[in-house]
This record gives sequence, structure tokens and C-alpha cells, in this order.
Amino acid sequence: MDIRILPAREADVPVVLRLITALGEYEKLGHEVVATAADIRDGLFGPRPTVEVVIAWAGDDAVGFALFFHNYSTFLGRRGLYLEDLFVVPEWRARGIGRRLLAHLARIALERNCGRMEWSVLDWNAPAVGFYERIGATVMQDWRICRLTADGIGRLAATAET
Repeated sequence: MDIRILPAREADVPVVLRLITALGEYEKLGHEVVATAADIRDGLFGPRPTVEVVIAWAGDDAVGFALFFHNYSTFLGRRGLYLEDLFVVPEWRARGIGRRLLAHLARIALERNCGRMEWSVLDWNAPAVGFYERIGATVMQDWRICRLTADGIGRLAATAET
């Protein structure tokens, strides 16, 4: 099996959006995928890119992707690599593609002197949790994700003093 992992190019934006949509459907959150090709293009290739994507290709078929960005650890005094999304098309799973995508990101993290790699996993996704544990990741039981969405951000911002 000839799998190539390559950085996304601007021409790949529709492919990235298709994979994001497939991920949303897999996670039973398809109704929350509102990103457009223009949004993805701006995030990846706009004047201030905020994310990066690598795509796993089998021939001409995109069979998986990883979307990531850098965060920062004040304790380490170094940036980290935060994996926002990892997805392998269902019919291509159990062939080592997810592991190869993560290994590719680990190499990027080393090259960029990142202090750590982090990501989240849904608690119901036992296959993913097991996979992450098998590659040596620690599932952090004592940390929970906090999130503000648009309405909450607006309400909180309105309380800021100028």
C-alpha cells in the first residue's frame, strides 16, 4: 500500500472540507459543520494562517487527514503541537494510516522543538481511546475541556472594561 502524507495545498481545500464533513458525520456532529471552503482556505492559506493540514493519499484518493496548530506551555516555556482533528476514512482504517499521520506530526513537533503534543478524544469513542493508548498517549482523566461559543464569547466580551 503506497500511502503518501503531504501538506495540504490550496487546491486541496475542497478535499479538506469533504474530510471534515465526513469526520463530523462520524462523530454524530454533522449538523455542527458549518465551515465553508472559504473559511478553510483562509485558515490554511489566508494572510495569517492559523492551522495546518496534512493529508494521507492512497493514489489519487484522500484517505485521511490531520489538522493541527501550535499552542504554548508556560510551564515548559515552549510551544506545543495541538491536534484538532485526526480522521481516517472508515474503509481505510486498521491499515496503519492513523499511526502514520500521528508519527508524521510527531516528526514535525520534533523539528519545531515542541514540548508536547496534545489532542482531545470523545469519551464514547473507545476505538480511538484504545488506539491513542497503544501509541503511548496518556488520556488525561483529571482535565476537562472548557468552551465558549459565539454567544458566550459575546456575553463575556460585553463585560470587559475598556
